[in-house]
Amino acid sequence: MSHFKYISGFKPLALAISPLFMLSYIPAVSAESIDGDTLVLGEIVVTGTREERSKAEITESVATFDSVDIEYIAPSHPADLVNRSAGVHINNLSGEGHMTSIRQPITTKGVYLFLEDGIPTRPTGFFNHNGLYEVNVPQSNRVEVTKGPGSALYGSDAIGGIINSITKPSPEQAEASAQLEAGSYGWKRMLATVGDKVSEDTGFRADVNITDNSGYRQEADYSRFSSTLRVDSKLNAQWNSKTVMTYTEVDQSGTSSLESNDYYNNPKKNRYHGDIGYRDVNALRLSNEFVFEPSEDQQVSFIPYFRNNDTEMMPSWMITYDPNIRKTEFQSYGLMSKLRQNVWSGKGKLIMGMDVDYTPSNYEEKAITVTEEDDIYTDYTETGVSNYDYDADQLSISPYVHSEWQVHPKVRLDAGLRYDYFDVDYDDNLAGQGVDNRHLRPESQSVDFDEFSPKAGILFNFHPKHAAYFNYRHAFRAPSVGQLFRPGSSQETENLQPVTTDSFEVGIRGQLVGSHQYEVAVYTMTVKDDIVTYIDGSDRKTVNAGETSHDGIEVSLKGDITDEFSYAAAFTYTKQKYDDFQYLYQCFSAACGGFARETRNFEGFDVGKAPETIGNLTVSYYPTVLPKASFEAEWEHLGSYYTDETNTSEYGGHNLFNLRANYDHSDDVSFFARIMNLTDRRYSTYTSNQVGDPDISYRPGNPMTGTVGIKVSML
Repeated sequence: MSHFKYISGFKPLALAISPLFMLSYIPAVSAESIDGDTLVLGEIVVTGTREERSKAEITESVATFDSVDIEYIAPSHPADLVNRSAGVHINNLSGEGHMTSIRQPITTKGVYLFLEDGIPTRPTGFFNHNGLYEVNVPQSNRVEVTKGPGSALYGSDAIGGIINSITKPSPEQAEASAQLEAGSYGWKRMLATVGDKVSEDTGFRADVNITDNSGYRQEADYSRFSSTLRVDSKLNAQWNSKTVMTYTEVDQSGTSSLESNDYYNNPKKNRYHGDIGYRDVNALRLSNEFVFEPSEDQQVSFIPYFRNNDTEMMPSWMITYDPNIRKTEFQSYGLMSKLRQNVWSGKGKLIMGMDVDYTPSNYEEKAITVTEEDDIYTDYTETGVSNYDYDADQLSISPYVHSEWQVHPKVRLDAGLRYDYFDVDYDDNLAGQGVDNRHLRPESQSVDFDEFSPKAGILFNFHPKHAAYFNYRHAFRAPSVGQLFRPGSSQETENLQPVTTDSFEVGIRGQLVGSHQYEVAVYTMTVKDDIVTYIDGSDRKTVNAGETSHDGIEVSLKGDITDEFSYAAAFTYTKQKYDDFQYLYQCFSAACGGFARETRNFEGFDVGKAPETIGNLTVSYYPTVLPKASFEAEWEHLGSYYTDETNTSEYGGHNLFNLRANYDHSDDVSFFARIMNLTDRRYSTYTSNQVGDPDISYRPGNPMTGTVGIKVSML
């Protein structure tokens, strides 16, 4: 449907030298203002406390992109925007599909929390690694990326980080605009906005995003329709209301990975034709935030919300061994409540509240057979066999408390604790029917688990223009409903428990000479009870057993070079290791007789698909001889990584160069253009191989592509 090399002892060494490193290397934030000798961090963040705060007051690493950044970059994919953050890499899996790497390897695991206006876009247990395609990122007012575990106000999944997209408020006066784009490989997009006051105290904004793209590779077309409606009301002197409704349809064709010969000689090739590997998504979210502020010292908020999501897909990674069509449907009924009370003569702050979410869901999976001609999958037929059909109704109750204390003019402390309780009522709708060994089904039952998440931090303003912070954060990831009740050939998956992590971070931020702003973060994180699969005799088991360590240094720097030139730089070095990690080893070579399975432990190995370095540099030019024009050159760097757990094969990484140009013809009309991958570099957005299989699979990235566009304001 179309709508138009490892440093020995890195961890202790990093923590020991980090203060010296940070004071001598000095780099990271975005453009902020300086008033005399006092650092004024102009960036506002809301993710940490669900309330606007100056970045100068927080004890964690957060990257922000405001509406000016978003409109200038005009991201065709979320990666275009957030990959400018230190420590952040999102890849492109075709269309707007993606995997994420923030203090974690490039992964499909649910170790990230995606928010819209502070509300999780999906409930716990229903994580989708492509989840950002359900968010209208290019029409957001602001995007915030919190790196590392979230605050006490957030629960499951926020291990690697949080990405929060914040909608645009209603305008103070009537406005209407349209942005039209056209580009390589059938790229077409329209972004339209209209908004106005409907009364002195109420206004609205409506945004529409219609995108079509035939894709660089064969039969890789993609389309989306997104709409956002926001109504802001001032009910009286103490009450405010914000209503947000978002709806997204995504229609995406399947795209296959390629082995070496095709990747290097025929990268346009796609082994999935027709509807093979397709994905259809419909996501509706509705929320109404009520804020009561009787005084400057107190604020109460309530956010009732509703989600309705259905996804039908043919999982491309299963086509060769267990092809199926699956449909997941869920509705969520939730309430997020919060009380903020200033205490101790305004030097202290208490935030407490409770989140409640009830999500009934249904999962159906039907077996299919696929037609393969040469090595191209061209068609499929339903067999009439249902592999799974179950209901899973999940209730979560999560009270929390967060506190902040200005114990000294230069010292601020914060601490928080969250408790999450989950109860999942599972009902097998195929009970009594036969079970095959590839599609085991747990008996109908209820499963519950809980987790405490403590957090603590300290902020030290040791100089008028520099501040340092330290934090400890504990986080967890609840097992997904699919991991619990769609076990395949694994047994006793209903006994899985949450994956946990402990993170320590030290950072420094501030201003150097002139306008140059910097931020540095050094962290160490241990993930325990990871979910791993191994062979026990003749049984395949999935259990909590793995442990990994994740250490890194993130550096950012931004400022003006001259009146005409400015820059922003972000660089990350990471080292991620398996401390204890069993893995199902499957050998496909002649050396093991064609096929063999065994369990191995990869203790001491580097984590697969974990880039060692990530970098981004942009240089902007605002020519005085052409004051209505601006130009930007961008360098994107992704370092090398091992393609599997055995560390026997490696992807060498890549460097890409992009150009952007904008010209404001008038206050109402502007033109823009961008060229991505200027050098036409052959690169892979995701490179991997199964343990025991020497054949490496590549995901070809786009070659050089161009886009031109016009934005017209009509009011």
